[in-house]
Amino acid sequence: MRYDPHTALVVVDVQNDFAHPDGTLCIAEADEAIPRINEEVGHALAAGAAVLYTRDWHPPDTPHFERGDRRTDHCVRDTWGAEFHPALRVVGDTIDKGTGLEDGFSGFSAPGATEGPSALATRLHKLAVERIVVVGLAYGGCVKATALDALRLGFHTTVIRDASGSPTPEGAAQATEILTAAGATVA
Repeated sequence: MRYDPHTALVVVDVQNDFAHPDGTLCIAEADEAIPRINEEVGHALAAGAAVLYTRDWHPPDTPHFERGDRRTDHCVRDTWGAEFHPALRVVGDTIDKGTGLEDGFSGFSAPGATEGPSALATRLHKLAVERIVVVGLAYGGCVKATALDALRLGFHTTVIRDASGSPTPEGAAQATEILTAAGATVA
């Protein structure tokens, strides 16, 4: 069994810009991942585990959008693209990330290195969580970054691959290699 009261499910960035066909950075596997994420939410709740959600909540103007790679304007706070996908079952607290000038890839990102623990880390510690299960979008991006930070912070970490959409098979394979090398369980 994956879940108990000392385990939390962390659902990463299942937002319209990543999960809806009209989103600015739609991930093709999102359609398959969302039903699996909802199953995991049900399993976690049935076992008394916490369910927490992260979401990109970017300001309209941030250096995060100005890089030369695949990233573009996405999940701008208070827009349709930043809303959770309507098919996602949302039943827990939401942690916003990328709210300032930081990229906010990880759910554990804090808006500045000197501001102490992130809201997600603080919440998990208050709940006496020892293990986390990570699902969401995108597997090789924010899911991977969140899982790596969870490991760094001492949480036993599992990532559920089929509940984590990836833009490319190559990116998914690389993410799996990095996660397993760091000590995460990829199920």
